[in-house]
Amino acid sequence: MMQLPKFVRMVEVGPRDGLQNEKSMVPTAVKVELVNRLSDAGLTVVEAASFVSPKWVPQMGDSAEVLAGIARKPGVRYAALTPNLKGLEGALAAKADEVAVFGAASESFSRKNINCSIAESLDRFAPVMEQAKAAGVPVRGYVSCVLGCPYEGEIAPQAVADVAERLYAMGCYEISLGDTIGTGTPTKAQLMIAAVAERVPVDKIAVHFHDTYGQALANILAALQMGVAVVDSSVAGLGGCPYAKGASGNVASEDVLYMLNGLGIETGVDLDRLVAAGAFISEAIGRPTASKVARARGCA
Repeated sequence: MMQLPKFVRMVEVGPRDGLQNEKSMVPTAVKVELVNRLSDAGLTVVEAASFVSPKWVPQMGDSAEVLAGIARKPGVRYAALTPNLKGLEGALAAKADEVAVFGAASESFSRKNINCSIAESLDRFAPVMEQAKAAGVPVRGYVSCVLGCPYEGEIAPQAVADVAERLYAMGCYEISLGDTIGTGTPTKAQLMIAAVAERVPVDKIAVHFHDTYGQALANILAALQMGVAVVDSSVAGLGGCPYAKGASGNVASEDVLYMLNGLGIETGVDLDRLVAAGAFISEAIGRPTASKVARARGCA
């Protein structure tokens, strides 16, 4: 077991992963304000957009307008999800600083969600990787269902390692391992990370835990103990889990930061400003914050 990292880079996914499942349309101006508040809080990577078909994800239909409207801060990377070449072209035109592609560790999940096998989905990314490289834009790779699948149950660590290795070999600068349904526990998380770390350098690994079963912070600590120093999270815990009705989804950024502060780990992120950003978006969408820290501080 490794010593805890001295610095952790927090990757904020609230404006994209958090808001994309909201049924009521969130005004573009609110999204822009949220992104600005998050960058003002000290976050250096904010996933602000998703260039998928508006037919499938209407909430993200204004991604170009969001990227055009934000006050870009030096040293902050504004990222966008790009599942295909058309999405990449949209992201490049909107001047996204980095883009992301996503695969799955579960064959059933891949087939049911994007109607193709894991191998086929990865093959589709090849032209995206080539064009992004030509444009000088870094690509991040996501792997979903790393600790469980709604269709297959538990996923073998080697299956996760296979997909992670392929994405890394294709040129992804970092691989984010996502516990999509939030069923993982610390020991399982460490076994999975150990398998991936045999194929991908640990400093190129990030973790993305959902809090569906209340295990996200414990899993993040377990990942830190393995040497992982990049953590995805979502302000106010935005984003439900579509596979567990009524369950929470993304771990709240405020709660992650509070834990990291308590561990003496540097992040460069200001907790007060982050809590305020969470309060802003919670009020804007008319929903109580899912952050325990924000609630403890009196935010409804």
